[in-house]
Amino acid sequence: MSKLVVTWKKSTIGRPVKQARTIKALGLHRLNQTVEHEDTPQVRGMIQSVIHLIELKETN
Repeated sequence: MSKLVVTWKKSTIGRPVKQARTIKALGLHRLNQTVEHEDTPQVRGMIQSVIHLIELKETN
């Protein structure tokens, strides 16, 4: 199964609370932090809701 590498690039200040909670649910705690997740529909949905705040790379 492929992996997704997610890096938090933009702050959640001034954004809806739901977006800040999604960032935390992805395991991101500070700007420029990178985490790796399995490529599942649940994770894809979370990423889609905050795509403007993160940077995404797909790996095998």
